[in-house]
Amino acid sequence: MENFWENEFVQTAGNYSVVILCLVLFLAIFELVTKYRNWEEIKKGNMAVAMATGGKIFGIANIFRHSISHNDTILTTIGWGVFGFLLLLIGYFIYEFLTPKFRIDEEIENDNRAVGFISLVISVGLSYVIGAGIS
Repeated sequence: MENFWENEFVQTAGNYSVVILCLVLFLAIFELVTKYRNWEEIKKGNMAVAMATGGKIFGIANIFRHSISHNDTILTTIGWGVFGFLLLLIGYFIYEFLTPKFRIDEEIENDNRAVGFISLVISVGLSYVIGAGIS
């Protein structure tokens, strides 16, 4: 039975399952901290929300990519993934703080695509920096 857990297919399926569950959980947390409802706005065709949400998804996935490649146990992978997500979440709050002339959430909710695009790029960019620090 030990060989079963060491099989690359089993490990890949396990990592995939864990990342999907974490992604759903982390997106729910992002949904709680934003003033708009991601999926309702996306359903209405709000491209700014779609870009910002896409950046968050990409960022979380990229953090887990680094976590999976640098760790050999699922618990360590989850631990680094959660830590990376927390850093990404802090980055979101810093982004909001550094733009005092307008509210990021309100601009994205109003389909300001420039703000949505910058939000996407910040999430993706930070995920690379966070991923580089994962060991």
